[in-house]
Amino acid sequence: MSPSHPSQPTAILFVCLGNICRSPMAEAVFRHLTSPSSLTTSTNLNLSTIDSCGTGAYHVSSAPDPRTTSTLIDHGITTYRHAARKIRPEDFRDFDYILVMDRENLADVEALRRRMKVTGEGEAYERARVRLFGDFGGTVGEEVGDPYYGARDGFEVAYEQMVRFSRGLIESIAQGGTS
Repeated sequence: MSPSHPSQPTAILFVCLGNICRSPMAEAVFRHLTSPSSLTTSTNLNLSTIDSCGTGAYHVSSAPDPRTTSTLIDHGITTYRHAARKIRPEDFRDFDYILVMDRENLADVEALRRRMKVTGEGEAYERARVRLFGDFGGTVGEEVGDPYYGARDGFEVAYEQMVRFSRGLIESIAQGGTS
C-alpha cells in the first residue's frame, strides 16, 4: 500500500536510462506477477499505476528493444506494449515508489528532485520514495546492469533480476512495509 497513506493504492514507476531495456522489462514483469492470475487470493496489493520511464530522452516514443521483447516473450509475457518516455517532474507527485536500476539512474533522479526544490516546485513533489529496485529481493544496493550494448544473455540476467526484485517488492507491499 501507499507508504504515505496506507489506505490509498500504490503507484510504482520503474526508471532506467533510455526506457527501452531495463525499466520496461521491470514494468512488464511486475505487471505479469501482479496480474490476478498470478497472485494468490490472499494477496491484496491495492495497486493503482505501474509505469516506466528513462532519465534520458534518447528513445522517446520508441518501443522496447527487440531483445527485451523477445526475452519477455520467451518467458510467457506476450501482451506487453510500451512507448518510451522521459521522467517528468510530476512523476514525483504521482508515484509512491520510483525504482531505479542503477546508481547512475539514482543520481540522475535525485538531481532532478533537487533542481525542483531549488526552483520552488519540490514541496508538492515529495510523495515518491526513490530507491534502487535491487533493494527489493536482492542484496541491498544490487544494480541491474544495462544490457543494451551487450548480447542477448545480458537480457536474461536482467530478466532473472526483475523477477526476483518484483517478488521482493510484492512481498513488501503486501506486508504494508517500505523495506
